[in-house]
Amino acid sequence: MFKKLFGKKDNSIKLVSPIKGEIIPIEEVNDQTFASGMLGKGVGIKPTEGKVLAPANGEITIMFPTKHAVSILTEDGAELLIHIGLDTVNLQGEHFTSYVEVGQKVKVGDLLVEFEAEKIKEAGYDITSPVLVCNPDNFESVEAIKYGPVELGEEIIKMGRK
Repeated sequence: MFKKLFGKKDNSIKLVSPIKGEIIPIEEVNDQTFASGMLGKGVGIKPTEGKVLAPANGEITIMFPTKHAVSILTEDGAELLIHIGLDTVNLQGEHFTSYVEVGQKVKVGDLLVEFEAEKIKEAGYDITSPVLVCNPDNFESVEAIKYGPVELGEEIIKMGRK
């Protein structure tokens, strides 16, 4: 009766954009480790601002000492990796400010990291940010909702539960 009246319940999980910018397919990210899908499924974002917000509720599992990447275990069981730039690890944290630490609980919209995009570009580094679901085997599907310009908080990835 419920299905007849209301249709199939949407059992999907949606992640929102942690960065304002332009969404590109992960295959176009200029690093084979990310582009090949070896680390998981997701999208790339070319940032237009230097603020990174939490795309889902969860707990910080890794904050890289160089502050260029953060991992979150979401309440839904997805492991997320947000990696600001590709070779920015060489900056050793310069131009990055972290606002979270391992074990901290976060909710959608919490400020995770800020970075000085222009200074990083001036230093010759790419700031395209892969946003990956690192354990896609827990989900039937992981797909991009949109490509092109994106605002903070817009839905960008949809995951179907198993």
